[in-house]
Amino acid sequence: MIKVDVSNVISESEIAKYSDKVTKINKMINEKTGAGNDYLGWVDWPVEYDKEELERLLKDAKYVRDNFDVLVVAGIGGSYLGAKSALDALKGLKGKDKPEIIFIGQTFSPNYTAQVLKYLEDKKFAINVISKSGTTTETSIAFRLVKDLLERKVGKEASKKMIFAVTDKEKGALKTLCNKEGYSTYVLPGNIGGRYSVLTPVGLFPLAAAGVDVKAMLLGAKEAREEFDNDDLKNNKCYRYAVSRDYMYRHSHPVEMFVTYEPQMSQLSEWLKQLFGESEGKEKKGLLPTSATFSTDLHSLGQFIQDGSPILFETILNVLNPNEDVSIPSDELDLDGLNYLAGKKMSYVNQMAYQGTLKAHEEDGGVPCNIITLEKMDAKTLGYLYYFFMRACAMSAYLLEINPFNQPGVEIYKKNMFHLLGKKGY
Repeated sequence: MIKVDVSNVISESEIAKYSDKVTKINKMINEKTGAGNDYLGWVDWPVEYDKEELERLLKDAKYVRDNFDVLVVAGIGGSYLGAKSALDALKGLKGKDKPEIIFIGQTFSPNYTAQVLKYLEDKKFAINVISKSGTTTETSIAFRLVKDLLERKVGKEASKKMIFAVTDKEKGALKTLCNKEGYSTYVLPGNIGGRYSVLTPVGLFPLAAAGVDVKAMLLGAKEAREEFDNDDLKNNKCYRYAVSRDYMYRHSHPVEMFVTYEPQMSQLSEWLKQLFGESEGKEKKGLLPTSATFSTDLHSLGQFIQDGSPILFETILNVLNPNEDVSIPSDELDLDGLNYLAGKKMSYVNQMAYQGTLKAHEEDGGVPCNIITLEKMDAKTLGYLYYFFMRACAMSAYLLEINPFNQPGVEIYKKNMFHLLGKKGY
């Protein structure tokens, strides 16, 4: 479904040196014996997900699609980035399908929050709130605001049928509220962390409401699971990519730049930055994940990438066949000198930009480049790609001998913020 070329980053002889480590770690992942093993539920999720819950989810999603102008999704981090990245990648940046999906609770910005609330005043909207605990500050504030607006618009009783929650199966503030109010509720599995949750109801509910074929996504993830469930470093492209990352980290290239040539894939890069940054950035270890969208960022970051400090390597996601395309017209005056491109498609120009940039960076700039090639971007391919990166991330973190599934550093800013806000106990 995808091709992975790591030949410019690491040699076959260096890959082979990782064989024993990869065999050991692959066994740890499958047998769930490594650090943070309580959060390895995503490994078998593509075959073990609750089929009855999915059917109920699809029914509720259709109800939202048929009856509302907007679905407001309240969540942050993994409760937001997965769905947002998939929605953009599959539907594009200017989608006109209903319902419109709007995200809130991913920021404390007063401007953004006020603008969303004002926009919703004359819209028929439903709410999808996503939080395992129900006490995540950004999400909880946003949910309180949109719930209050909805209840004022339609009444408290009617609003209960317009709120859909994804939360813990048994405990937490949001689960308690769901039980009390009777909201339609879906489970965020306790053994799957937020940044690994895109293929659970966390991502699937808003995507299904937007008309995405979520069963195809799960099928793609299932195929990836079957393909990568081995320690064969000659053929397992997921682990070959993970090994290339570790090799770069240990050979003075501490920055990985995720590169796409489609603006609608920029949120996928944001998801990757959370996945790898939050999983690996511990104990003063880990690659710094960054991102760029070409050719746009070639006019801002291109000079540094080409000639600046040799600290980074690129991981390029190249989609060969776009979902939409346009042809360049001829112009009688040809003052811009572009008639040599008349009749050519934008996809052709984009691919030539990719090939020219790759040559410049690899050959002239000496920038190591991993290349991940996709024939097309559809739901099945995207599900496959999510699983590919999650499994590669687990392997990468275990190669660093750290827990891929906790985030102790994140809690420090929260404690400081709560103290400043005057929260009891802080």
